Amino acid sequence: MAIEVRPASVFEDVRAVIGPKSAGANVCWCLSYRIPSKLNQELRGPARGEYVAELCRGRVPPGVLAYDGDEPVGWAAVAPRSDTSFARSRRIPHVDDLPVWSLWCIRVRPGHRKSGVSHALIAGAVEFARAEGAPVIEAYPIDSGGARVDMTMAYAGIRKNFERAGFTHAADTTSVLAGYPRVLMRLDLR
Repeated sequence: MAIEVRPASVFEDVRAVIGPKSAGANVCWCLSYRIPSKLNQELRGPARGEYVAELCRGRVPPGVLAYDGDEPVGWAAVAPRSDTSFARSRRIPHVDDLPVWSLWCIRVRPGHRKSGVSHALIAGAVEFARAEGAPVIEAYPIDSGGARVDMTMAYAGIRKNFERAGFTHAADTTSVLAGYPRVLMRLDLR
């Protein structure tokens, strides 16, 4: 399988990977870290998708998509940390004052998992952030110590996948996901 990663500017493709099966469902749409919690709670049903559609039309798309041919098979959310709730997090520290980008969600569609899509998404997110001028990219994956992680909670990524992509451990956090600690991983893009 030859995976190509592109900026997520085609809303229909984003919807295919992270949208709900039912248009009225209140799924995440990968907004929970991107927007203030009050707005996140106010956006219901189709309004969530409409918000993401607007992001896709913006100058900087809200992330990257992995494609197998013309089929969108994966998603990674990546944006300047200053545009996310990580900018105000008490659980995930700031290492320095650089204008870093955050990579916080990786989703691979069923039927395409365990085929390298997540690795391609991490690499594509890195290149996207670099092309947008990011000096550093951060991720906040689970450090499961090799234990298996429930797929619904693995969206933050797994530490070893970021290590394979050249990220290094920059700090511990007090954030826990699926019972495992999250760590702050960084990659210098300069």
